[in-house]
Amino acid sequence: MEKYELIPEQLLYEGTILPENLYLPEKVTEDIVLRTHSAGYWHKLQEGLLTPYEIRRTGFPFSPRLVERGLTIAGGTLQNARFALEYGVAINAAGGTHHAFADRGEGFCIFNDIAIAASQLLAEGTFSRILVIDLDVHQGNGTASIFAEEERVFTLSVHCEDNYPLKKEKSSLDIGLPVGIEDEAYLQILRDTLPRLIEEVQPEMVFYLAGVDVLATDRLGKLRLSRAGCKARDEYVMRLCRLHRLPVTISLGGGYSYHIRDIVEAHCNTFRLAQELWF
Repeated sequence: MEKYELIPEQLLYEGTILPENLYLPEKVTEDIVLRTHSAGYWHKLQEGLLTPYEIRRTGFPFSPRLVERGLTIAGGTLQNARFALEYGVAINAAGGTHHAFADRGEGFCIFNDIAIAASQLLAEGTFSRILVIDLDVHQGNGTASIFAEEERVFTLSVHCEDNYPLKKEKSSLDIGLPVGIEDEAYLQILRDTLPRLIEEVQPEMVFYLAGVDVLATDRLGKLRLSRAGCKARDEYVMRLCRLHRLPVTISLGGGYSYHIRDIVEAHCNTFRLAQELWF
């Protein structure tokens, strides 16, 4: 998508970031992928053996380049988790591929970048308790499924109930929002939920999926948040993480507004806030 080039260009142009703040991540390796995704699915991707139905479910024409891209995105989220440990926050200028299941891709998602990173950090013993805060407008069904039996990962999904996917999975906590919810009601739900959740879960790391498909301008979202409301959402999550000294790894997630400027500006606000709050 065009936004992945425009976001860093805008941030560099305005001076929010410097060239040395950007890096090209390494692809995750097979052993890391297989901590999250099934061997059968991995084999199909490596050999180009997905069926036409499986390809349609991903939403993309299949190509080896698509697989390489997914591995690089997951590598970025994993590396960012390590940077977050050092600096407090790190943002993947892509990612948020929360519709990918262990054994299949779905909804423009091939690999589940957050699940891959979280699973690897747990395997290394870096953390024993992780909180996923998924505020994309669509339920994080793949993430919910992957961690359904993993008590060390708590998955929160706050999404539009009357939206994709039709069949929802069971997250640790799902909050299905009504169509058309606006800024204040949305933010109040976060204020009522997140402080209590952090207190109960006692996470050591937060993965935050900051989709901007919650905007009123979004073609697919069905919610009515303003750009200011979306920024206030990000600020609330980040300030809460900083208050509790929780490293936070951010993936951008979805954004499908009619005008690319609405998408880019909302995503850039996420970076601006991180810069303001931590640096």
